[in-house]
Amino acid sequence: MSNQPPIEVPQGAIRLNTDSQKLEFFAQDRWYEMATESISLDGAVGRGIAAGGNTPGQSNVLEFITIPTQGNSIDFGDMTTARQSMPAATGSSTRGLIGGGQEFPARVNTIDFITFSSTSNAIDFGDLTVGRGQVVGTGSQTRGLFAAGQSPSTEDVIDFVTIAATGNAVDFGNLTVARRIPAAASSPTRSLIAGGLNPSSLNVIDYVTTSTTGNAQDFGDLTVIRYAPIGVSSKTRAAFMGGSGTPDSAPRVDLIDFVEIATRGNAMDFGDLTEISTFGQPASDSIRGVRMGGVTPLDTSCDYINIATQGNAVFFGSLLSTHKEGAGMSNAHGGL
Repeated sequence: MSNQPPIEVPQGAIRLNTDSQKLEFFAQDRWYEMATESISLDGAVGRGIAAGGNTPGQSNVLEFITIPTQGNSIDFGDMTTARQSMPAATGSSTRGLIGGGQEFPARVNTIDFITFSSTSNAIDFGDLTVGRGQVVGTGSQTRGLFAAGQSPSTEDVIDFVTIAATGNAVDFGNLTVARRIPAAASSPTRSLIAGGLNPSSLNVIDYVTTSTTGNAQDFGDLTVIRYAPIGVSSKTRAAFMGGSGTPDSAPRVDLIDFVEIATRGNAMDFGDLTEISTFGQPASDSIRGVRMGGVTPLDTSCDYINIATQGNAVFFGSLLSTHKEGAGMSNAHGGL
């Protein structure tokens, strides 16, 4: 089967290559083979965790959803401290990490960890290199990254930790632009940081190779300049959901755009959320991407997309409590 497409194939289209019997997706005028390997969850299904945030008082609440099954969240436990102002979260298939945030009025460097398969309180993991709020997390099965933030200066810092160990974060490198309140997503090899504030809204997408250290490089641009979107991903595709346009008028948006992670370039339109949303919490199982809560008309609502296809989000369920400016993570995201 030819790798050259017929005329007018839409970006993100999927086909079965009848020669190789492998699924392929179309991006940047070529067909690329889709990664089909699956991660081991030790018999468990994908869990998404919403952590902390502003209720409007700062919260230590952890609750979880089962990503393949629509429904309301369930109590998981508590963080070591109550935190707001966008702590960051990431994880492996077994362990989740929550770093930074604000124990009002102080911005903190605390990193907690949980075990996804249990429901219990978080435990101290170590510290970030810089205490900061409005930070974002992403990573791979072995390594967690914490990027950007406010300390109170706007940061371009990228930290990393080894998820299976405990200990303090180590310097990874720097973003191309200092920013706070961006989104993040990853494949098993690349991590993306998108949008944010510095001090105006950005549309810049950076990327790093997760297994190395070094400064970020330019990937492309979001379809719309905005801050406080959320990122979800499969092994090949990242989608960025919601956000706000400018810090002055701060119009919230319901748009979703996407990129193919292996191919540098600008984002393309994916569809719309069920409602306008910003400061939400992300979770994905590499098939579904879920937006959990945030600043919305309903505050506790959740919706989801099928990452491999384009289209509007569908209602998922509701959180037990409000998690504005909280953290979101899962044990099955695209970086694993």
